[in-house]
Amino acid sequence: MKAVLMTAVGDASTLSYQEISEPKLNSATQVKVKLQAAGINPVDIKIRKHGIFYALPLPTVLGCDGAGIIIETGADVKNFKLGDKVWFCNGGLGREQGNYAEYTVIDERWLSLRPTNYSSLEAAAAPLVLITAWGSLFSKGQLQAGQTVLIHAGTGGVGHVAIQLAKIIGARVIVTVSSKEKAELAKRLGADETILYEPHGFTDQVNQLTAGKGADLVIDTVGPEVFKESIKATAHFGRLITLLDPGQIDLNEARLRNLVIGFELMLTPMLRDIDDSRDDHIDILNQCKEWAEQGLLKLHVSQTLSLEEAGIAHQLIETGHTTGKIVLSINNAE
Repeated sequence: MKAVLMTAVGDASTLSYQEISEPKLNSATQVKVKLQAAGINPVDIKIRKHGIFYALPLPTVLGCDGAGIIIETGADVKNFKLGDKVWFCNGGLGREQGNYAEYTVIDERWLSLRPTNYSSLEAAAAPLVLITAWGSLFSKGQLQAGQTVLIHAGTGGVGHVAIQLAKIIGARVIVTVSSKEKAELAKRLGADETILYEPHGFTDQVNQLTAGKGADLVIDTVGPEVFKESIKATAHFGRLITLLDPGQIDLNEARLRNLVIGFELMLTPMLRDIDDSRDDHIDILNQCKEWAEQGLLKLHVSQTLSLEEAGIAHQLIETGHTTGKIVLSINNAE
């Protein structure tokens, strides 16, 4: 089969489009999936630049997110059948094969039927960002109807679905964006207020929009400087959740505000083999499937490239200017 291999740590030139052996079932509870599309996530770029998570040799196939059709099932598979269209987040971290490939093998436990109204491209774009947004908003953030959430980079991969999930449960959504075009997209996705955070920051505007209170919950998807400024934009007794390492910062103001500070890394259950938490991820995908089929949750695929163009996709994400998700089309994706 054709696949894209990460052959070394480095720039996008280390990704090589090659012929490799097709994976085979090695457990009675596994299925074989003909991949139709693979989502590209920032973690893919970080792994390529800094190395895989395991003490294993290269090459390896990257790509956590996939969508495809089941073409073979193990003898003990109970919940899926041949022809089922599925989406999932599995592999791509340096141990199990990732999804920059034409086929993959996966245990049925880590599969979900994809929304019937999603294309394979939309389905492949979704799992990692949906699970991350859910964890940030609900599991860690404890967001409730009527509360205000501030979502940074509101048109990014996580941000653009976080807007919609927050609106589904009845929250007020404020987002930061870097351009008027992105502000318009955020509004179309359901954001109540948008803030252009360059060049004047965002704290004063958030406090003006919240009558001086600040947001009940802040989701940082950007990094240390935004995290630092977000402390003063978070309401007293509020929550500040980050997807990244905030670095060495003065937390005195956070302490005085009595904030709950949390980290969201949806890859932890896969990295540490915490299966119960991975089961929770499937519950999240199943709920999101229902909302998607009700027309409440849309995936913004900003660009589609071929499997062979995975390196170009990495370079585009590294610019920091993309919106939504970039997806690789495989096996004539639909």
